[in-house]
Amino acid sequence: MSYLGVGVSPGTVPVYHGTKLIVLDRRVRIAELVLRGVSLGLGVLAIVLIVTDTQVKEFFSFQKKAKFTDMKVLVFLVVANGLTVGYSLVQGLRCVVSMVRGNVLFSKHLAWLIFSGDQVMAYVTVAAAAAAMQSGLIGREGQAEFQWMKLCNMYGKFCNQMGEGIATAFVVSLSMVLLSSLSAFSLFRLYGANKNKNAAW
Repeated sequence: MSYLGVGVSPGTVPVYHGTKLIVLDRRVRIAELVLRGVSLGLGVLAIVLIVTDTQVKEFFSFQKKAKFTDMKVLVFLVVANGLTVGYSLVQGLRCVVSMVRGNVLFSKHLAWLIFSGDQVMAYVTVAAAAAAMQSGLIGREGQAEFQWMKLCNMYGKFCNQMGEGIATAFVVSLSMVLLSSLSAFSLFRLYGANKNKNAAW
């Protein structure tokens, strides 16, 4: 794709872009960069909120410290967000470089790689956020059928900060879902360009 009006398709066939397509291309790249920035920033915030979340309660003669490693699902959430942060950083840099150059040879192989990576990260982040949300609800509401008590009654501060971390991670997962949609759009319009070699798509 190109911002100058003339690009090179994956099949090395010149594709002449109209003004509307150039504007659309810019907007897609800006939206992608913003979403990757959101995933990066909020991913770091989610990790900090969860990892630093601790609370000590004293029961009779001993103390019990609640921390995120006590819940394996939170460990999974931290790992998933760590992968998202690293992935978003790499893809964000790629996006910035492509915008600065303005004229990019966008191959189908690279498009498929980005699309596949976004899909995997979207599934991982959604699964991790959903699992953590379910565990958090059980901790807050308990489970009467299994006689599981409401742990958040004892660890209020811990549960509140954990909820903030999970909510932040949920926003990260939503941004990854949107990114996977954008990468799908960028991928499949390459195939449209090959069908109409002298058209915008």
